[in-house]
Amino acid sequence: MKRLEIQRIEHLPPEILNLEKEAIGEGFRFLTRLIAEWKSGANRFDAPGECLMAAYTDHCLIGIGGLSVDPYAQHDTARLRRVYVAASSRGLKVGQALVDALVEFASYRFRIVRLSTDTPEGDAFYRRCGFNRSDDEHATHTLFLGDA
Repeated sequence: MKRLEIQRIEHLPPEILNLEKEAIGEGFRFLTRLIAEWKSGANRFDAPGECLMAAYTDHCLIGIGGLSVDPYAQHDTARLRRVYVAASSRGLKVGQALVDALVEFASYRFRIVRLSTDTPEGDAFYRRCGFNRSDDEHATHTLFLGDA
């Protein structure tokens, strides 16, 4: 595989539109929401402890994911959001590297990271990343980080 780079980003890269088109083709609309919320200013992953990260190979965007304060939990809880990896890059540990980078970033401020997924593939992926299933109505998976 080509060299993978995970970077914190402060602007949506133009290539996000290619990932969005692919995601829509798979039935996922969360990148459309990411773009709309970014444009409107509703969510730019810029509150304390938040970030948006992108995965690149050869300066080509192949994945994206964000970390925000979890609006459904206490202040010590982050939420993993809008994680997507291009189909051509799946199975190459890109998603794992992206989630690992987001969790590491979260560890400086939060004790818990939660997320919601509604697919069996997402469930299996996040469990491989160390998350446990949750019974919470606002999160399907949780990862306890310890003291922030």
